[in-house]
Amino acid sequence: MAEKNGEVQEIKHQEVGHKSLLQSDALYQYILETSVYPREPESMKELREVTAKHPWNLMTTSADEGQFLNMLLKLINAKNTMEIGVYTGYSLLATALAIPEDGKILAMDINRENYEIGLPIIEKAGVSHKIDFREGPALPLLDQLLEDKNNHGTYDFIFVDADKDNYINYHKRIIELVKVGGLIGYDNTLWNGSVAAPADAPMRKYVRYYRDFVLELNKALAEDQRVEISMLPIGDGITLCRRII
Repeated sequence: MAEKNGEVQEIKHQEVGHKSLLQSDALYQYILETSVYPREPESMKELREVTAKHPWNLMTTSADEGQFLNMLLKLINAKNTMEIGVYTGYSLLATALAIPEDGKILAMDINRENYEIGLPIIEKAGVSHKIDFREGPALPLLDQLLEDKNNHGTYDFIFVDADKDNYINYHKRIIELVKVGGLIGYDNTLWNGSVAAPADAPMRKYVRYYRDFVLELNKALAEDQRVEISMLPIGDGITLCRRII
């Protein structure tokens, strides 16, 4: 907070790349402490705390987004799902807890070591049997799935939180795999707020590097008549796409 002309004003984040999209850290903390943490399953809390100790913890899904995904999956009665980009598995666990006992998640990541950080917690939660983890780049596996027409239109929900420079390539493939009426969720579509910032604004190097790819995706989704979209300022921004054709 700062005072100007006798009025208390809230200080806005100066550097693009701040973790929270909200202008107030206190407001974000209020959301977490009032709505998210009191209802967070113990297993998700444990995984969140373990992940916080990892040097790449910025890659994890935020707790408020995990709560949102968990409720969303229940609302659409998702059963057959896919996740591209797993990291330690926080969003994966949110999904596994939401889908029914016989639900399935095809999970892809290039780094099994990170996944195995969260795996004991996922196993303890009793939901590891729902997960089919595949290590390696997602594009070859997606191409393999597309070769079998029986896979087309079979996924209720697909969540993408991976290499931003391939988001367009993922979309070209998974739009054929998600069912009509099903949902795709693209994470980080507001990319630390950089999408609305001037090109010469101060940004962290990785934010600047991937910014154009995120902008390209957002433009493509806005023009894609096969989906209805909603861009939400949760976490680092998530765009939901409901396939209609």
